[in-house]
Formats: sequence, structure tokens, C-alpha cells
Amino acid sequence: MATVITHAVVSVDGFIADEHDDVGPLFEWYFNGDQPITGTAGEERHDPFRISSRSVDYVRSMWGSIGATIQGRRLFDLTNGWEAEPPAGDHLIVVSSRPKPDGWHPEADVPFFDDVTAAVEEAKRRAGDRVVAVCAGHVGGQALALGLVDEVAMDVVPVVFGRGKRYFGPIEGQHLLEDPYVVIQGDRVLHLRYRVRPPA
Repeated sequence: MATVITHAVVSVDGFIADEHDDVGPLFEWYFNGDQPITGTAGEERHDPFRISSRSVDYVRSMWGSIGATIQGRRLFDLTNGWEAEPPAGDHLIVVSSRPKPDGWHPEADVPFFDDVTAAVEEAKRRAGDRVVAVCAGHVGGQALALGLVDEVAMDVVPVVFGRGKRYFGPIEGQHLLEDPYVVIQGDRVLHLRYRVRPPA
């Protein structure tokens, strides 16, 4: 059974981008080291990334565990759906109230769902016993609120945005997490991972 994790790089005040969808310095740690993000030389989608030795074991393990990734329509539009090749995992699922754009990678098996629960179920089916990574933001917040998330993973960068796109979007209500079971200090990033506490 797949583990469902929300994941993103985030500012210390809880934003995954500014109000203009600019990530600013949030991603600088992806390029401030000399270690490739995967051990596979020549894998083009990961070639630009070079992270510090303090982060590499965690990031390689995290990315290597992902079987399917779920993104929302805003991120799909900003990244063009990563050209149907997500940064980690073999499968991409999109949550959107609008259909797939006409002519977008017709060869790619990238389903669109207008329902978060249905998207998570399909991602779990495709991931098997690997991880389903739900991109943080509106979709990640909806999945947490619906009780579909097992863990929350954050790569916290020492910057304060003040305003912008929140890690959990406009989530309502209180949701408790366990104490972090991963705490790794990288170079200009702190890797944290929490299990979601089941409702009482």
C-alpha cells in the first residue's frame, strides 16, 4: 500500500512561492553543492541539480521512493506538466476542473481528475508499494483536510516571504502532526518529515 506524502520546499513562514508564483531563493539549495541529486549519471531531468553532501542521502532516498506524483492545475500550467516527466516517480496525475489541454503530449499517460480523492486513489494504484507525492498548495491542503495524507515533508529554507502561496493553500480547521521523525540540516535548507496524527 502506497504512503501518501505532501511535499514542497517552503519558506520559514509557510510559503511555497510568492504572490506572483516566483520561488525566489527557495530552490537555491538545489544548486549549491557538488552532489548529483540521483546516482544515475546522465539522467537529463536531474542533471542541473547539485546539492550538498549533508542533503544528498535524504533527497536521493526521498526522490527514489516516489512512484507517482500529483500536481494541481496551477503547477501544471506553470511547468507545462513537466513535459509529462515529473521530477520524481514514473507517473503523473493532475487535479483540475479543466480538461487536459488539446494536443498536450498525446502519447503520455497522464490522467486528469476533478476530484482529489479519485486522483489519490489512482496515484496509489499506480505507485504500488511506493510513495505518492502530492505537491503542496491547494491540492495538498485538500488532501490533508480529507484525511488522505499519511505524512508531511518540508524542505524549509531560511527566507521570509510575508505573503504568497501557502504550503497547505487555504486549508481550514486544525490538523495535528506527530513530532518530526526526520530532521536533517543541509546547506541553506532544513529537511523535516512528520507523520499525520489520526483524528481523535
